[in-house]
Amino acid sequence: MQDTDPREILAHNPMKPMQIVAVAVCILLNALDGFDVLAISFAAPGISSDWNVDRAALGIILSMELVGMSLGAILLGMVADRIGRRPVLLGCLVVMAAGMALASRATGISDLLVYRFFTGLGIGGLLAAINAMSAEVASARAKNLCVALMAAGYPAGAVIGGSIASSMLVDGSWRDIFIFGAIVTAAVIPLMWFLLPESVGYLAERQPRNALERINRTMRRFGHAEVAALPPVETGRPRLPLAQLLGGQFRMTTILLTLIYFAHIMTFYFLVKWIPKIVTDMGYEPSAAGGVLVWTNVGGLIGGLVFSVLTWRFQIKGLLFAVLIGSALFVVLFGQGSRDLAQLSLMTAAAGFFITGGVIGIYAAIAAAYPASVRAGGTGFVIGLGRGGAVVGPIAAGFLLSMGFGLPVVALVMAAGSFIAALALLFLRPATAQPG
Repeated sequence: MQDTDPREILAHNPMKPMQIVAVAVCILLNALDGFDVLAISFAAPGISSDWNVDRAALGIILSMELVGMSLGAILLGMVADRIGRRPVLLGCLVVMAAGMALASRATGISDLLVYRFFTGLGIGGLLAAINAMSAEVASARAKNLCVALMAAGYPAGAVIGGSIASSMLVDGSWRDIFIFGAIVTAAVIPLMWFLLPESVGYLAERQPRNALERINRTMRRFGHAEVAALPPVETGRPRLPLAQLLGGQFRMTTILLTLIYFAHIMTFYFLVKWIPKIVTDMGYEPSAAGGVLVWTNVGGLIGGLVFSVLTWRFQIKGLLFAVLIGSALFVVLFGQGSRDLAQLSLMTAAAGFFITGGVIGIYAAIAAAYPASVRAGGTGFVIGLGRGGAVVGPIAAGFLLSMGFGLPVVALVMAAGSFIAALALLFLRPATAQPG
């Protein structure tokens, strides 16, 4: 055995098949997030019709799981830095499956708000933990690529799940969408149990009971050399992850990343939450409206994959700035509207290409900015507070629309989020190399 830091072995050696499998599981988990978050968007026209919900109230319904996601990301992200990525991921999957099942049985707005908030807690914790996990199972060279591919699982889940949801709406009820989501989420739990071990970065950093044995078990599984002893633990750091995130070394990085995420995600969730309702208001059937949202996520999936490949050769900051500007421009163009469904689908696909690329780029920037000791907590803090933008976006758009403002004005206001994020990005310093 070698007396070497296991994080360095993973960082400086080519990735082996089981590491790639672990990243693939992270992609699958984020695909569940993509479908679970957008399930309410696909269901929105049916809910509005069944319960006679106005636009302002619908905006609150569309945002409720995002409130849960904010709280779940902050709290459970820090828990993942304390007890490990794996137990948090498993617990979050249970919460998500239960929340989706309960939503299918909601009898009114108040019930649905509670169930979507509960589901959001699980989604938020999942996001924080898988961002850390996907970075920590990868080699140093492939880290940005793996995180970006993980984030691209979101539009993939929205495309595949959305296509199924749209077909369900042809002859079925909006409740069927939540039943489908609950079944699929529950089915992934045993898959994750067997294929995704605890992060070596977490075990080396926190050194819980039997840490060396667990590290070497994972190193053998990944096809790398075992280590003879645990690496030394860093001393003198603040006990609370929050103190590190808001301390001197990471303060400005955390503030800027939170602002960037808040502003851009406001634009993102305006688009993905309101498309079905906007399209049905144009006179199209709910199934057709769901199809437009699917095309938005097709564009997002392509944008995510293109962005992921480009991270292999180009710096994240420049790529991210370009897609944020593109996001702002295409959301403004979407606001000009179209009565032709094919043209509208093409426009939303183009917007999705840039707007999803921006989200994926931000996740990669977050993972690169923090060490393993606070990576899940840092991710959770940034996306937790940043999810405030996800809450603001749909609600603000709902109130603007209910006040009589036209889609061009509303889209222009909401597109400002991506533009503000691009400006804030200019002040973000490049991340230094971080262990784990």
